Amino acid sequence: MSQQEKISDDVSEAAKVQQTVSPIDGSVYLTRTLADKQQVDTCVKLASQAFNGSAKSWKLTSLATRKSLCQAAVDILLSHKEEIAQELSWMMGRPIRYGAGELAGVAERSEYMISVCEQALADIECAEKPGFTRFIKREALGVVLVIAPWNYPYLTAINAIIPALLAGNCVILKHSAQTPLCAERLFDAFTKAGLPRGVFQYLHMDHQDTAALIANEQIAYVAFTGSVFGGQMVEKAAQGRFIGVGLELGGKDPAYVRQDADIENAVSALVDGAFFNSGQSCCGIERIYVHQSVYHEFVTQAVALTKEYKLGRSDDHKVTLGPLVKAAAADFVRGQIAEAVTQGAVAHIDETLFNLSEPGTAYLAPQILTNVTHDMRVMTEESFGPVVGIMSVTDDTQALELMNDSEFGLTASIFTRDISQGIALGERLETGTFFLNRCDYLDPSLAWTGVKQSGRGCSLSTLGFEPLTRPKSFHIKHN
Repeated sequence: MSQQEKISDDVSEAAKVQQTVSPIDGSVYLTRTLADKQQVDTCVKLASQAFNGSAKSWKLTSLATRKSLCQAAVDILLSHKEEIAQELSWMMGRPIRYGAGELAGVAERSEYMISVCEQALADIECAEKPGFTRFIKREALGVVLVIAPWNYPYLTAINAIIPALLAGNCVILKHSAQTPLCAERLFDAFTKAGLPRGVFQYLHMDHQDTAALIANEQIAYVAFTGSVFGGQMVEKAAQGRFIGVGLELGGKDPAYVRQDADIENAVSALVDGAFFNSGQSCCGIERIYVHQSVYHEFVTQAVALTKEYKLGRSDDHKVTLGPLVKAAAADFVRGQIAEAVTQGAVAHIDETLFNLSEPGTAYLAPQILTNVTHDMRVMTEESFGPVVGIMSVTDDTQALELMNDSEFGLTASIFTRDISQGIALGERLETGTFFLNRCDYLDPSLAWTGVKQSGRGCSLSTLGFEPLTRPKSFHIKHN
């Protein structure tokens, strides 16, 4: 998430009403009444009772049943992919032609986590010891609060929801004010799939009430995806409670193109990594370092490919680059670009090629900057928009130094034909995920995690179940 996420949700405090303003045309797409204290308390009580209220509690439900119900919910969600693609285009501005792709990712991640949950949640057997039986069980925590963002509203939510439910936890989802329909769609899917009442719920809340919910003694874990600022607020709200907090925060993800790289492949992957979803991805490519021997060739091809994008309304099937989520977000990126240019950066894309790109609107042309340095905000501060800076480097050592010169560490990519050398360089990068010859992709079999300001904890893979459970040791002496 980006710095502009500090901008408050469009919430009327007096009426406790939340408006979702569409980036397509600035109209109010939908309005929701926020939950009051009684509704929040009722939600938490239902979740607690569903988790541990009787012999039929969710934590005692068989894993086979939990797997079946989660798969059914995903299938129900996927059956509405056309409507969901339309909703996403209006709520957060993703081109409708790409809307179904997010649900394909939901299916991939969900089905993977369902397939490995038995392995991840299995008892850990200790070595034999005469006269004793010893093993470790993984127990559910209780009520898990998932706080999801708008940029990949289903993917980011499902990363925590599915493993939390499979592990036997109950879930309360608080979604972004920009994408409230996603919470409602998920609730409808889980309800129709047959989950017991209280096992999965959602709440529309403002920041203050969300912080109060985090402090509620019934909340056992918080899975948050958002800005560094938001992560700090979550940690503050949970302070002194000694509960787990998973934080998937921002990024300023770098890539390095070595002299032996397949330039055509590198250009295709990195331009897409920089501009897909209008650059609104925590693991999107925001800075590129290219060996001086192939620098000119890379920049020339990258500029040519970028000019092929079509900026426009996200409900237009021909559009490949939609508006940013808000006009304020677009103006934030415009400010970074303008400041860099005044400091000597060279802008390679003529904005007049993209008719809708105008100050004060959510529509922003993609931009490639060269002659950039780390003295410029655009190379150090998360942009979360369609801009990327490209620097020439002399060797691997300089590239690694620049890639590691960041307060973030979510992903990093290297493009080279020398696989062994690429891996060796990757081991020296300060990052949660290292890519070789690709970028901007989450493989559900790998742990999704970050270092430095990019957060802590992990989701996905078998390791993603660990923060959502607690170990309980059994030490049995035989008479």
